[in-house]
Amino acid sequence: MAAGAAAALTFLSPESRVRAGGVRGQRSPAPVTMDSFFFGCELSGHTRSFTFKVEKEEDAEHVLALTMLCLTEGAKDECNVVEIVARNHDHQEIAVPVANLKLSCQPMLSLDDFQLQPPVTFRLKSGSGPVRITGRHQIDDESEEEDEEEEAELSPILPAKKQKGRP
Repeated sequence: MAAGAAAALTFLSPESRVRAGGVRGQRSPAPVTMDSFFFGCELSGHTRSFTFKVEKEEDAEHVLALTMLCLTEGAKDECNVVEIVARNHDHQEIAVPVANLKLSCQPMLSLDDFQLQPPVTFRLKSGSGPVRITGRHQIDDESEEEDEEEEAELSPILPAKKQKGRP
């Protein structure tokens, strides 16, 4: 391991150090894999909605992390309301407005990795756009984490031994 990487590992917790590549003398479990892909779509008067969906995989979790919504070239100075249609914790479909963009006062909005579980539909509720939505599609392989949890089972607690000479 390079000296710079070893120095960076000192700031991580012991669990994170093992996942990041290990520390000398520690056994390193199989790494948890994560793929990340750029995501982008554009809503306009011609394309009022876009649905992001993925095929279900048993051993992977998909997350869409939104980073920014912005008006692009050709946008008019009008209110452009963007809403997200997704499922809540009860698996009921809900629509939530996330941005009201206007060229003269708020042409863009940073969402700081706002995370959603697919399927997700983006709708241009009002305005003519064009509105660009950007983010990352992350795929986390969970099968390795389950193996680690099974290995981390606690050993039984044994009773303390009595010392001679004490009541």
